[in-house]
Amino acid sequence: MANPLIAIVGRPNVGKSTFFNKVAGRKISITEDRPGVTRDRLYADGEWRGKSFSIVDTGGIEMRSEDTMWREIKKQAEVAIETAQVILFFVDGKEGLTTSDYDVADMLRRSKKPVILVVNKIDDYSEDKVFEFYSLGLGEPYPVSAEHSSGIGDVLDEAVSWFEKGSLEEDDSLKIAVVGKPNAGKSSLVNKLLGFERSIVTNIAGTTRDAIDTKFSYNGKNYTIIDTAGIRKKSKVEDDVEYYSVMRAFDAVRRADVCLLVVDAVEGLTEQDTKIIGYVHEQGKPSLIVMNKWDLIEKDTNTINKFEEKLKEDLKFMDYFKSVYISAKTGQRTEKIMTLIDEVYAHSTLRIATGVFNDLIFDTVRRNEPPSYNGRRLKVYYASQVSVAPPTFVLKVNSCDLMHFSYERFLENVIRKNFDFSGTPIKILVRENGEQ
Repeated sequence: MANPLIAIVGRPNVGKSTFFNKVAGRKISITEDRPGVTRDRLYADGEWRGKSFSIVDTGGIEMRSEDTMWREIKKQAEVAIETAQVILFFVDGKEGLTTSDYDVADMLRRSKKPVILVVNKIDDYSEDKVFEFYSLGLGEPYPVSAEHSSGIGDVLDEAVSWFEKGSLEEDDSLKIAVVGKPNAGKSSLVNKLLGFERSIVTNIAGTTRDAIDTKFSYNGKNYTIIDTAGIRKKSKVEDDVEYYSVMRAFDAVRRADVCLLVVDAVEGLTEQDTKIIGYVHEQGKPSLIVMNKWDLIEKDTNTINKFEEKLKEDLKFMDYFKSVYISAKTGQRTEKIMTLIDEVYAHSTLRIATGVFNDLIFDTVRRNEPPSYNGRRLKVYYASQVSVAPPTFVLKVNSCDLMHFSYERFLENVIRKNFDFSGTPIKILVRENGEQ
């Protein structure tokens, strides 16, 4: 299931990014830093005191500015706040309270989310330096110096405690995000899977303006299906409402367990489809490519094979893909989708015993030695799977520099040949022996 999300917000220049970078650089099992949908949001995954989470950095909020750039940053911060479970509100302990701080505090109160007030740039703590921040009405201020890494642990302790207090809604359902370009048939597919007309379905692109969650049960299992706005090219996003909806569609991908990538089979796979699929791949999500409107395609006995070959050519970066050819309108093959969703999710959560995985890697390296560089050859000392969703493997080696991309790719192919990870990305992390 998706990790709880912690959002870092505040006005500009209060040290949000410094804090984010310190957290991302600390030894708290950070697996990856990755740019978010836009340059103004950055995500990292981590773990603190046994609790996994994701953390997002946002641009500085200027509530009263009419400047286009500040409005865009504010919208992106609003998306982060809306999708977060806990909010870290940063203020500047050196500069003191400002009108902008009060504006942001008012916005956060309206969110009804747990807010932790973080007073940054407190290099030499005294109660006088944080006392004025009580006037924000957000509870006890937490003094930190992000630059010097002091107080960070206290903030994280409080943040993860909200996961334990039961303030966050428990949801054991498997979350399915339905994404794609406008007018690909996403809402029609959602209605077919749910068995009733829940979303407005028209032939006008852009009808679904929001990411809409609907819970349902199938074969005794609980699911949440998320119908999202169509994701158009950035240059074609015409208004603020659509921009906001597209951002929420990308966040639906982040919190999903499985993604249905809906493609208009009549149009074929477009550049924009490939970008959307690429984003899902980068987020490490298992997925199913749903070629919709199959009833409108003129077919012969080899049509599906031709489409599959084209997909293999266009999606070389994720040759593990699984696809299904359907008509949401007529119901053709839609009955297969739930089974395939369960299948790719099972593949993404598959665990390989360490002994079995070690034997496979050692045998592979022995039979197919990596190339040598300047008289040095890669040695693998240990191999194990460290996590799932996506399946993540660590190889302990003598030198990371000796692991060539092509050999790493070869090892991934060997893993996939021996274990069924179809429909899900996998990650291989190369660490020098002794490195955590």
